[in-house]
Amino acid sequence: MSTQLIKYLARVIIVLLVLPLHELAHGFAAKKLGDDTADEQGRLTLNPLAHIDPVGTLLLIVTGFGWAKPVPVNPNRFDRSHSIRAGMAIVSFAGPFSNLIAAFVCALVYNFAYCFEGVQTAMINSVYGEISPVYCIMLLLSFCFSINIGLAIFNLIPVPPLDGYDIFSYFTKYKFDDWFRRNMQIIRTVFLAYILLGDMIIPARFNPLYVVTDLVSSAIWFCASWIPNVIGTI
Repeated sequence: MSTQLIKYLARVIIVLLVLPLHELAHGFAAKKLGDDTADEQGRLTLNPLAHIDPVGTLLLIVTGFGWAKPVPVNPNRFDRSHSIRAGMAIVSFAGPFSNLIAAFVCALVYNFAYCFEGVQTAMINSVYGEISPVYCIMLLLSFCFSINIGLAIFNLIPVPPLDGYDIFSYFTKYKFDDWFRRNMQIIRTVFLAYILLGDMIIPARFNPLYVVTDLVSSAIWFCASWIPNVIGTI
């Protein structure tokens, strides 16, 4: 089996794990606020079949950025300890936050595993085409790290139906919301064009989505990269 095929299979496996985590976090946060709509519809699950959006999943596999089928949320069922806008912001932030935490855990495990001499040898041998189970596990950790961050950053973009819109709306006035709704179709069309054609128009080093993703990836990886230096080779 070729290295490239293994990489694509690894991406598919990780996407099927990451998407349910993201949506489960939304549903769990909503339930904590008093809305059990997601639970009633069987969406508080890690079963990927309950959360997959065909287009968003395909984009996530191919580009590293995408989305899942949104978990149903009824803000009218929130308890009154938070306003509806605050509740929606909390629920929306829960998804990307879960992905950032998962990415950090992957970075910790990857860097700890790299302390073992056998893992280092497997990674070096993979450069020469020798594929081992150890290499496949490290590849899964690497993709889990990058895809979690890609999903988190993409969903923080303040364009509906992405999570960033409800988070951003918490800090804006209703007048702005009305303007957004009136121009929704134009905004979505421009956004979709940016996602599909951005790579051909904007160099990666100037593309805001890639720049922010790289910054967040570097910051999270830095928080775990000290492990091999402290532990050394085992």
